[in-house]
Amino acid sequence: MESETTPGRRRRSDGERSRRAILMTAARLATVEGLDGLTIGRLATATGMSKSGLFAHFGSKEELQLATIATAEEIFQEDVLAPSLEVEGVARVERLCESFLSHVGRDVFPGGCFFASALAELDTRPGRVRERVVAVQRAWTALIEDALATARERGEIDADADPAQLTFEINAMLAEANGLHLVERDPRWFDMARRAIADRLDRVAVAAP
Repeated sequence: MESETTPGRRRRSDGERSRRAILMTAARLATVEGLDGLTIGRLATATGMSKSGLFAHFGSKEELQLATIATAEEIFQEDVLAPSLEVEGVARVERLCESFLSHVGRDVFPGGCFFASALAELDTRPGRVRERVVAVQRAWTALIEDALATARERGEIDADADPAQLTFEINAMLAEANGLHLVERDPRWFDMARRAIADRLDRVAVAAP
């Protein structure tokens, strides 16, 4: 059996780290220049690598784009989704919103939310790349809606509250904060989004007995 310190294992580990670094650069570029502008040649310029070296990692532009989306999804999972899974109901919704606003506000990606940027670019372009981005967006929407449905079942919000409608309104507030942040880089938009979301949830909250 090959030990942890053998040259073969080290080469694979080095290759994985190199691929990860390339994809981090690609994800950051994509939020500014678009996924369509993400080519082997453009990435070679940004990373200082040769095109042939990059072709060893990605055989085509589409494969590069899909790998970039997968990397952005991993980051979003770790930075935004994972912190919310410890709680349920309204608490999960509140934590998801706060984690999202923090993620955007810390400029994890220079072009704001990776998936908001990608959706705006790919909304009318069919194909595997668009399908992957849409799947991530649908999963995000379902996570919020399911948490609100749980909150309703637990009696945290009104029985006649519509989780789908609430999810739509919350996502609209988050999207507005993301968009205005990109234009003005002013933290007040995040504060306004927080207040608006808190107010909306308060209006459907069940009063304590």
